Amino acid sequence: MKNDSAKKEIDWLLKEKYGGKQNKKFIKDVGRLRKGEPLDYVIGFANFLGCKIDLSKKPLIPRKETEYWTAYAAGDIKKRIDNSSDSLKILDVFAGSGCIGIAIQANVSNVLCDFAEKDANLIKQIKINLKNNFIRVPKCKVVQSDIFSKVKGKYDYILANPPYIPIKNKSKIQKSVLKYEPKEALFGGPDGLKYVGKFLKEAKTHLNEYGRIYMEFDSPQEKKIEKLLLKYKYRKWWFMKDQYGKSRWVVIE
Repeated sequence: MKNDSAKKEIDWLLKEKYGGKQNKKFIKDVGRLRKGEPLDYVIGFANFLGCKIDLSKKPLIPRKETEYWTAYAAGDIKKRIDNSSDSLKILDVFAGSGCIGIAIQANVSNVLCDFAEKDANLIKQIKINLKNNFIRVPKCKVVQSDIFSKVKGKYDYILANPPYIPIKNKSKIQKSVLKYEPKEALFGGPDGLKYVGKFLKEAKTHLNEYGRIYMEFDSPQEKKIEKLLLKYKYRKWWFMKDQYGKSRWVVIE
């Protein structure tokens, strides 16, 4: 089974990056795969809701679960726009590669998406992806910000994929993920809620009236997140399941 998986990755690499033609660079990339480097990093990009997300600065690789709820959010935002003549302001926080906000901007008309990301290197990554997906950078603010520290104004939708894996679960994470992907985008302290708590404490002050938050989390954290939502006096919320039937994101008002 492992050999079958490796063959599929090599075939996909050859097709996606090299157009089916082998050369010296392809052989070198096969070596990278065999050492355990994630396929998306070797190819150099990932597809996310029809957008080509460059990964040259090594952000967190976009996950299918994140793509799933981003598609749901896009449908929700579009429905609201269809019932209004106003444009909507969106914020992608903990933005990483910018995949969430870029997918919304690319797939929904009449929205303006800003990005907040702490890592200066990933600020460059977001700008690369805005350019590659033909989204005009001057219209989208890309702010280097520790969660909301440099964010000004209010938004109709705040979309967040914070680091939420508990440190104690480190041994359960794939070796290739631990070795190659940014740990600061994965781990959220002892219980995984270090950044989730900070985010929820501040998010409502950056939300317009009738605005919504979409936030990804790990399914065992649902009850603790509900306690945080009660603590910070949010009005209402819905826990939602991903394509695998696991509680994966929450919609908050």
